[in-house]
Amino acid sequence: MTSPQPSETRTRGRGTQTATLAEIAREAGVSAPTVSKVLNGRADVAPATRSRVEGLLRAHGYRRRRAEATRSPLIDLVFHELESAWAMEVIRGVENVARDAGLSVVLSESAGRLTPGRTWADQVAARRPHGVILVLSGLDESGRALLTSRSIPFVVMDPAGDPGTDVPSIGATNWQGGLAATRHLVDLGHTRIGAISGPSQMMCSRARVDGYRAALETAGLPVDPGLIMPGDFHHEAGYRQGLALLRRDDRPTAVFAGNDLQALGLYEAARELGLRIPEDLSVVGFDDLPVARWVGPPLTTVRQPLTEMAEAAAKLVLDLGKDEDPAAATRVELATSLVVRSSTAAPAGA
Repeated sequence: MTSPQPSETRTRGRGTQTATLAEIAREAGVSAPTVSKVLNGRADVAPATRSRVEGLLRAHGYRRRRAEATRSPLIDLVFHELESAWAMEVIRGVENVARDAGLSVVLSESAGRLTPGRTWADQVAARRPHGVILVLSGLDESGRALLTSRSIPFVVMDPAGDPGTDVPSIGATNWQGGLAATRHLVDLGHTRIGAISGPSQMMCSRARVDGYRAALETAGLPVDPGLIMPGDFHHEAGYRQGLALLRRDDRPTAVFAGNDLQALGLYEAARELGLRIPEDLSVVGFDDLPVARWVGPPLTTVRQPLTEMAEAAAKLVLDLGKDEDPAAATRVELATSLVVRSSTAAPAGA
């Protein structure tokens, strides 16, 4: 009889039973070294064999015990896009925590996809980092199973969609931020307020626009679908959709730009059309990136505590890695706040 290997466990219900690679291998019809290769993220396993072994690992709730698993001194930080000052604020927060813990940060990008591919998951499994932080993205079922089976904790920051009740996540009060931005414009006397949203598939984008709608409805103002333009959180979308809004005969006197980068694009569109900010057009952004203070005029925006969110995500993923039997997944939302600067004023003639 094969002796049990104490560095691996599987769970059944509330109890925990020792399992061996040999038992999994026997059920899969492969050798124990092959199961070990799958666990270690080795590439030299046939896809069909890997799929069969991982299915059995999931079925048995099989996972490597954290206390005895060998880890690299790393945190994996994954962006769906890595190209803006927004990402730099997140990197800064994760680096702050990693440095204090004596760890390094590995950056990767999923090329705009909201779920990293299988190649990335295999690479992470082979690296065995202390944890994984996914920004504006998530994991599919196979990716989650792969990390779980190797006891690699993961946290989603600012999830694009609903991450599920069993996935730890860190977010911000996006709905409240959209409400505060629009209410500020309403309080100044604006009645025709446009909006440039972010990607429709992103939960944070939808929440901001929902807050915008709620502020208008609460003030007794109509929500004009023609004043809500689809964006993608990039400068070019702010410029392009800004031109479309500002060329209307009944153009808005104020716009909630959805994020700071789109607000900067809107600034460019206003300049091109000879409109002054804030005399002819009030603009509110979202994020409070450093550039918001430098642009002329300084941008009124909703501060999203990106660095603090990233620090919270890094601390959470490290805490999860220390716990042999972690409690239910943690979902945290950090507060947003309106920062009033010089890009907003009462509409002309008010």
